[in-house]
Amino acid sequence: MFTLYTRANCPLCDEAKLMIQLVNEDIPIPYKEIDIESDDALHEKYALMIPVLEKDGEIIVYGNIGYIDLVEALEN
Repeated sequence: MFTLYTRANCPLCDEAKLMIQLVNEDIPIPYKEIDIESDDALHEKYALMIPVLEKDGEIIVYGNIGYIDLVEALEN
């Protein structure tokens, strides 16, 4: 299970969700979305990095997440 850290009114987060949906058509990416605004520790940790996609506590990809970036990160 992947975790996508986002926040409201974040164009990069919206773009990341769209890229995940596109990649999900070929490579399953089950994920839960967490709003970093809901937790002070998460906000402090990820405020300058979002969106952040993690798996098992390890950051897979963050920031401007494009389709190719996501596919390459999942293949590693």
